Amino acid sequence: MSARLQDLEVHLPNRPGALADLGQALGNAQVSLEGGGVFTLDGRAVAHYLVDNGPAALAAVTAAGLGTARVREVAMTRLDQDRPGQLGALARMLGDAGVNVLVQYSDHAGHLVLLVPDEHTTACRDTITRWEQN
Repeated sequence: MSARLQDLEVHLPNRPGALADLGQALGNAQVSLEGGGVFTLDGRAVAHYLVDNGPAALAAVTAAGLGTARVREVAMTRLDQDRPGQLGALARMLGDAGVNVLVQYSDHAGHLVLLVPDEHTTACRDTITRWEQN
């Protein structure tokens, strides 16, 4: 696994087997999925997966013709699972810092994965650093 994981976003076709095609394309390209999922709203499926090789993932999805796709950097941290309210507290800190969270999910090891606009990345990472020091 590479040191820096990335988010792969894919706008999947609305048809049976699209998720299978995505999984097979990534598997054939030897891309490991480290977390994420598929979310559907108004009949549109969007996959967000944490991948260990963004360029290879993007190339595989593009070659398979699975739809619009892109790879972006993520910010990651951990929440104390034994303390209710952790997500709300961190999200409040991010919001107060002017960070707009576009996508949030967890990886397979229980880390919180955040995708924010590029212009919010520095503020997000600074906020996470403060969060982790508490």
